[in-house]
Amino acid sequence: MRPLALVTRVTSLFLLACITAAAQASDIGVVGLFPGKAVLVIDGSSPKTYAVGSKITDDAKLVEANSATATLEVKGKRQVIGIGEYVSRSAPGASSSVTLKVNPQGHFVAQAQINGAMMTMLVDTGATMIALSASDATRLGVDYKKGRMTMVNTANGAAPAYMVKLNTVKIGDIEMNQVDALVQEAGLPFALLGMSFLNRTEMRREGEMMVLTKRF
Repeated sequence: MRPLALVTRVTSLFLLACITAAAQASDIGVVGLFPGKAVLVIDGSSPKTYAVGSKITDDAKLVEANSATATLEVKGKRQVIGIGEYVSRSAPGASSSVTLKVNPQGHFVAQAQINGAMMTMLVDTGATMIALSASDATRLGVDYKKGRMTMVNTANGAAPAYMVKLNTVKIGDIEMNQVDALVQEAGLPFALLGMSFLNRTEMRREGEMMVLTKRF
């Protein structure tokens, strides 16, 4: 039997999915996650639980799932998303987009892939560029000390930071190359999705949802 907390979480997200279903045509949304299984909403329909390996639609299947993310293969492309996020199954040539859901603290959080590795990021329109901690950069294989050094202000005073370029940044089915980022050696508790990524998208707020659509 599933824990009550998880059941409640899935139920509340289901209600949210129903409210926004009209805007999610041709989309696959994640509303619940368990090891080896994901609860998905397809084209605004009622949630259904799928096991890893299951065919979701003619052009999509679930290839991996854990308590944080689901990996979908849509039209031959793998996409990793979290609860409250969607991937589009629009026809080729349509704009890539992803839908994010506000968290209980009032922030939008995205499950991103940077240089192919997973990273949870806080959407921050006040940040000039993507910001990473030194430990995150090292984990991602970014040799940040080869970047241009600068100083940034933190809660504990000035700290060194390095300007670098990330080879790839992917959120849902939006993928961008050579994205500017700042790596801080101190004072950064969360990775920030800043304007070096966001200004290449159209951002649209719809209540508790934010839709990002790739512009270029």
